[in-house]
Amino acid sequence: MNNGKLTKEHIIRQGMLPLYYNEDETVSIEILKAEYRAGVRAIEYTNRGNKALANFSKMIAVRETEMPDMLIGIGTIKNYSTANDYLNAGADFFVSPGFVPDVAEYCMSDDIFYIPGCMTPTEIIAAESAGISFIKLFPGNLLGTEFLCSVKEIFPFLDFMPTGGVDTTKQNIESWFKAGVSAVGIGSKLISKKLMQERDYLTIESETRRILELINAIKNNQ
Repeated sequence: MNNGKLTKEHIIRQGMLPLYYNEDETVSIEILKAEYRAGVRAIEYTNRGNKALANFSKMIAVRETEMPDMLIGIGTIKNYSTANDYLNAGADFFVSPGFVPDVAEYCMSDDIFYIPGCMTPTEIIAAESAGISFIKLFPGNLLGTEFLCSVKEIFPFLDFMPTGGVDTTKQNIESWFKAGVSAVGIGSKLISKKLMQERDYLTIESETRRILELINAIKNNQ
């Protein structure tokens, strides 16, 4: 497991954090492999179903043998107990839809990278006061780039990543980076239900590669 600082640097360098969940273990693993082939080296699997922990454990086992440089985090973490279960399963980092103080304390004390979701300046202040340096703006489509532009100067030492509604178009992604994000979280706009149902791993791979190249070009032109 990487330490928190290295994990953060890894995600910022990548510029995006893909996230998904599927009930089927095989589909979950094949998507992980497709993302890896596309060049992804940090990914979030979301804790959104009864099979999540079992699937995650299998994904970690595959990672250990086939893609040792892939960081696999777990999202939708809402309490300490769940975080502990996934840490024991091998999670490299944690992501929450909101700021969860006991999860933050748990992660900070063990140098585990934690990305809490925040929607208001009050929540961002609470997270920053707990030692958090990387904030998920959630839901990103409701907050928008103007929100980030309004608050970023107040939090000069924080990195931001919008998640929820981030589109895969150049215009949308570029607007977020111009507003000052360090990365974007992309879920269903990239790994859609339709592509998962059709098990179209080649399209998932090619779209992911395209977005990684797009983000790299946007960052190089800033």
